[in-house]
Amino acid sequence: MLSELLLAFGEETALLSAKKDARGEAHFVGMREELIEAKRSVRTLAGRDVLVIYHLETFYAMDSYCYHEAGALQTGDIEELGGKLCIICPNHKYKITLAEGEGLYKDTDPMEKSPVAVWLSKGPKQRVHSITEANGEVYVKLSEDPQRLDSDFYQGERGKVHRANVEEAKAAKAAKALQKKKS
Repeated sequence: MLSELLLAFGEETALLSAKKDARGEAHFVGMREELIEAKRSVRTLAGRDVLVIYHLETFYAMDSYCYHEAGALQTGDIEELGGKLCIICPNHKYKITLAEGEGLYKDTDPMEKSPVAVWLSKGPKQRVHSITEANGEVYVKLSEDPQRLDSDFYQGERGKVHRANVEEAKAAKAAKALQKKKS
């Protein structure tokens, strides 16, 4: 009976520490099995749209819109590039590391005799958030890093307006192309 109480207390303590830490709140995003089955889910947490990804037995969380021009990362492919797992923006093929939010690009060193293309980092561009699990529940704690990252631009109300303007411009361009094709 004592061991059952200690086990229950340990699970309750883990759950409480997952829900909240000293600096901020962890937001419940779903049950582990549900998120594993979905593979990718978007949640709005404190006004921020966050993409939760389950890939190769690991959870990741990052801003859901690409830092470049707000492409929906939820539909991007995931590949290993330069030894790092990356999500590839479906709009412009920008490569973003899942764990660090770095923008990657391929380049060669022209000073080398036989230049070989390698993956290089642009530095952090996409905000990533931490994930914890307790009792089959998954929580995301939003990043509190004060450094402004490019993906921050597409969050909140201003980001919604910008994303709507981008979608409107795409629709207008498609309509114009269709009209031109008909004439």
